[in-house]
Amino acid sequence: MKKENLEKILTLRHDLHRHPELSMEESWTRGHLMDFLREHTRNLEIVDQGRWFYALYRAPSPRGTTAFRADFDALPIEEDRPDLPYASTVPGVAHKCGHDGHAATLAGLALEVDQDGCDKNVVFLFQHAEEIGAGARETVEKLVELGVEECYAYHNFSLDPPGAVLVREGVMHCASTGMTIAMTGAVTHASMPEKGRSPALPLARLACALPELTAPERRQGLVLCTIVQIDVGQKAFGVAPGRGELSVTVRAEHEAELDALVDDIRRLAEQLSAQAGLALEITFQDAFPETRSTGWCVDKVRSAAGALGLPLVEAPAPHRASEDLGHILKAVPGCSFGICAGGDRPDLHADTYDFPDGILEEAVDLYRQIIRQ
Repeated sequence: MKKENLEKILTLRHDLHRHPELSMEESWTRGHLMDFLREHTRNLEIVDQGRWFYALYRAPSPRGTTAFRADFDALPIEEDRPDLPYASTVPGVAHKCGHDGHAATLAGLALEVDQDGCDKNVVFLFQHAEEIGAGARETVEKLVELGVEECYAYHNFSLDPPGAVLVREGVMHCASTGMTIAMTGAVTHASMPEKGRSPALPLARLACALPELTAPERRQGLVLCTIVQIDVGQKAFGVAPGRGELSVTVRAEHEAELDALVDDIRRLAEQLSAQAGLALEITFQDAFPETRSTGWCVDKVRSAAGALGLPLVEAPAPHRASEDLGHILKAVPGCSFGICAGGDRPDLHADTYDFPDGILEEAVDLYRQIIRQ
């Protein structure tokens, strides 16, 4: 990668880090990235799609069309890095998953392709709302319309060895969904619980049953159900509550297994709420598909890493965290892969995490090599 381009995207990454925006609110981020490309490129068509945008390089005699995806939303996490000169300026919001680095990487690739050209059409897809699983699905129709034949994206990981490329054929990221089970009965005086209908015990029984529902002998592949919140009543000792919620994240290697577990939780919730005379409402949010990499696309990443002399690690199991690139890879062949930054770094979503600038150049060079495959 050219030194001057690396310097530009380092500055860009730090600018993005200073101004994080939550999913579906990324107006400054989108505009800043578009302005950066308009200022530093001459041969790209930049197309605003409202919440997201893409830039298109058209080769004189293309031998295909390849897309690269970068997400650019941040997280509702207060940054704990007073040492960073480019620390978040937005209270309670920070780039704690590295999407600022992903976006800067893709901008760097756009600069290199714009300056040097290539023999493929290249779509540089800058995508919103990955953290809630809502962004990628909005881009699929346009990618198909543009004739995209393959799509690639990487994620940074706090894993060893530093600089290694992490690949896996098949499922790379698990499917998941947020599930909230709300039960409503009737409030009463705490001295007369029999005159009310409290959801406390039914929700507690449901929570205690989750380990059995996810037992390995009942499932194929990785299946998890994580309790993220239990909310029943308040600290008012004279009141027996009439409403409560249990929120869980359901996660599985295969979407069919996730659907089966959701059905089991639903059936048990229906049974417990009916027995207690409670109204039941179940809602879902932050739904992610399984992210499945195509074999021949994984081979291209392997080959590109080999050409650059980068260490290659074959992931033995899917990454538990979800990735909404799966929506795109259902419609277009592609590969989701990782670049390792070292196991001594803070984990993703930690309040002290910061994207490792040291892998920007490697990531751009790897993308460039994938185009040449």
